[in-house]
Amino acid sequence: MRIRPAGYWIILLLLISAAYSVSAQSRRVAPTPTPTPNDIERVTTEEVRLNVLAFNEQGKFVPDVTAKDLVITDNDILHQPSSVRRIPANVLIVMDTGGELRSVKDLDLTRRVALEVVRALRPQDSLALMDYSDKPEIVSEWTTDREQIVSAIKKTNFGRRDAFVSALDMAIEFLMRNPSDNRHLVLITDGTDSKPGTSAKFDAFQRLAETDISVHVISYTSLEAADIEPRTKTLSNTRPPSALPQEVKDQLPNGARDSANAPKIGPTINMDRSLLRRMKARKADLIDSEDKLSKLAENTNGEFILPYSIDEMLQKAPTVAKMIDAAYVVTYIPKVAINDRKGLRERNILVTSKRDGLIVQARRKLLVDNEK
Repeated sequence: MRIRPAGYWIILLLLISAAYSVSAQSRRVAPTPTPTPNDIERVTTEEVRLNVLAFNEQGKFVPDVTAKDLVITDNDILHQPSSVRRIPANVLIVMDTGGELRSVKDLDLTRRVALEVVRALRPQDSLALMDYSDKPEIVSEWTTDREQIVSAIKKTNFGRRDAFVSALDMAIEFLMRNPSDNRHLVLITDGTDSKPGTSAKFDAFQRLAETDISVHVISYTSLEAADIEPRTKTLSNTRPPSALPQEVKDQLPNGARDSANAPKIGPTINMDRSLLRRMKARKADLIDSEDKLSKLAENTNGEFILPYSIDEMLQKAPTVAKMIDAAYVVTYIPKVAINDRKGLRERNILVTSKRDGLIVQARRKLLVDNEK
């Protein structure tokens, strides 16, 4: 038997080890490289939500609307709905309880109107309550407990000023924090603001137009304008309106309260030029507010109630609830992307019915701001 030197075996082991390493490397699978951000193709799916009202020819709610019943026109381009759902509404009621020059608008009437809306809504609807005078305040958070909302309405207070724009800003933020669809804002207001200038109000209306919130308005504007009309003239045969809201009169001492509540008779001559200017400016503000509130409701597919008497205001308040509870949430994916280019643009959206006997109401002017 021939004995090999020790160096021979060392060399042989090294050769075997190298051959095994080469073989293992030839079978190794190269790892998949991690894609860089430039390698990833991003696909963005946009969805537009609308509140669509559905009635039959007798004005009754239609409970079985489907996607095949509707067609959507977005800037003259036809679309089919992606989904049609009926879900409980989320309704924020905003009560205007302030104003230096108010006459018909008072706390008791505003409370009664709010209660009429609450009583007419479906039990499944979720409600929240805000009031504003000197500043806006959330009086009740979201709840389906009607007793809680009624109690909150009765606890609201009046103030001297009208923080309307601040109330709108708070209302938008509050509603958009709610993750649910079918959002509605009910304004019981004259839409005027104690701070001069209209740009802030215009900006707030634009912010509403960028959301899917339907805005419903029960307006004091016509009642207020008619009531202050005599105070815009030097000579008037109409009984002048009281300078104090009723809830202020009721807190006066006995003698002063009787005098404030005593009826005024005979023609009135107003020589206070400063007051005349203020009343004329107030009337012009109310007329402008009425126009803007009407367009806001129209552009957000809401209801605009313009009563000419207190009784009419109370009678028509439940109409808002009827419209809210006749709403479906309809979604579609636009064929022209919403973020296709930068800038502030309008999209006019209209929903029509393809089904005999089905009448739908859905017109939305959607404002898209891709600079944000």
